Amino acid sequence: MTDTAADTATGPVRVLAPFTVPIFRALWIAALVSNIGSWMQTVGAQWFMVEQNSPPLLIALVQTASAAPVLLLGIPAGVLGELLNRRGLLIWVQAAQVLISAGLVALTAAAEMTPYLLLVLTLLLGAASAVQLPAYEAISAEIVPTRMIPNAASLSAISVNLARAIGPAIAGLLLSSLGVAFVFAMNLASFAVFLIVLIGWRSYRPDPHQPERFIDATRAGVRYVTHSGVVRRLYVRLGLFVVPGSVLYALLPVLATDQLGLDSAGYGVLLAGLGVGSVAAAFFAPIVRDQIGPNHTVLISSALFGTGTVVVALSPSLALTLPVLAVVGAAWIGVVATLNGVVESFLPVWVRARGLSIYQMVLFGSLAVGAAVSGGVAGWAGTAITTAAAGIIVIVVTASQLLWPLLPTAEKKRPTAPFPLAPDQGADIDPQGLTLVLVRYDVPDVNRAAFVEQMRLVEHSRRRTGARTWTLYQDRESPGELVEVFGVGSWQEHLQQHTTRPTQYDDETIHAASALATTVDVHHLIQVGRTRIAFPASSTHIARHHHKKQENQP
Repeated sequence: MTDTAADTATGPVRVLAPFTVPIFRALWIAALVSNIGSWMQTVGAQWFMVEQNSPPLLIALVQTASAAPVLLLGIPAGVLGELLNRRGLLIWVQAAQVLISAGLVALTAAAEMTPYLLLVLTLLLGAASAVQLPAYEAISAEIVPTRMIPNAASLSAISVNLARAIGPAIAGLLLSSLGVAFVFAMNLASFAVFLIVLIGWRSYRPDPHQPERFIDATRAGVRYVTHSGVVRRLYVRLGLFVVPGSVLYALLPVLATDQLGLDSAGYGVLLAGLGVGSVAAAFFAPIVRDQIGPNHTVLISSALFGTGTVVVALSPSLALTLPVLAVVGAAWIGVVATLNGVVESFLPVWVRARGLSIYQMVLFGSLAVGAAVSGGVAGWAGTAITTAAAGIIVIVVTASQLLWPLLPTAEKKRPTAPFPLAPDQGADIDPQGLTLVLVRYDVPDVNRAAFVEQMRLVEHSRRRTGARTWTLYQDRESPGELVEVFGVGSWQEHLQQHTTRPTQYDDETIHAASALATTVDVHHLIQVGRTRIAFPASSTHIARHHHKKQENQP
């Protein structure tokens, strides 16, 4: 996708600005319809369990079955979303969801559905969703200008939570009049609508990318997240919030029936209250985020969510529970949508789908763990006590953010900044050959301490962009020379370190280290292939690719 004026303009971006992109608007509407159906499916599944007199653990496992597949499929799904045509991937996965939903409807209508069979089919739908999510989020970021990405993430949150407001209320009404099978059929229809929109979108042209092997691409995505302090801190904060925060959503059906004495329609009203607050927050959260920053937005929202959860757990009446649930729903979006928007806008283009897949793993994995644990604890300690305890844990987690806040991102410049590379000097290089890069720095004594400190940042930069190993050595014969040595999986991947993977922040980090040295000497050593590579006679074990640079480095 080429840059537009909106990419380079200054000033705040309107919340609804992504809707000016026609295909984003069409996909958003289709996703809204699909999300409404998914929430109707969730309510129908949970209420089916209630009607079958299932224990709290089995009811909570509906949420676990939806979320758990992300733990197994999240990273492979991110790689597929990076390497394959995203529209084609979405079409195939959406078609699979249509078929699974059709089977679910048929079995329920024929009175052949059981609680355990429902959990299996829910697990299959969760697996399809796990494969779909990274590609969908990455394609949403791909089709809007860069500056609109956080707002596109917020609008995606609006889609989910507007559905949460509408879907449960509709499901509650339909359950009492038309039954669970009809609710499942509505979800089937919503999947079909999204599939039709994807098939009709023929103008999609994916951004060009260099081919990568599946395993190498998987390792590169994990390596990037592992060595990106900003992303790592965001994911840890997300997990710490969602594990206890998910307890309220998992146990709300039991609270509705046992504590408030509500039927399916009343449960739908409670979920609608959550959804109304969520939708309001999705519109206003970007404005609040721009005013006070992501860190304070997450901090305040987490505190509100924890406090609201305790109140809901102890509330004896619908009149008190409903408005508090609206606040809780708004607070949930204040945390999740803010973290999601920061992650989407921070991740470089080359690793965005893989990074988002790990985000989804943390989010849905935390939902699955929280739901499973809460169901077991509630069966022993009681639903109200378990929910209240979860709210207190959220408050404690919020307090920890005062000590470990989110890391700032403004100074970490994200545009791609390719590094120049000297032309090959006659060597026939195997693109899959293991590559070892040696960078010799002649560092004056006065700069040595500052250089070693700067190289800590350089290490993370090298590892984020592809280095599997990294070490800084001192030359025994020339004590003033320090040698940086890092290994890359292949020459092809090292070329990507030069062209598609480095950001402007990486460029500035490496140049800051080079500026502390008087000379910089670079050597590339490439493993000799066993069959196809012919080298000069002097190169018996490694091919030596050598050049000198004063400023630009690998």
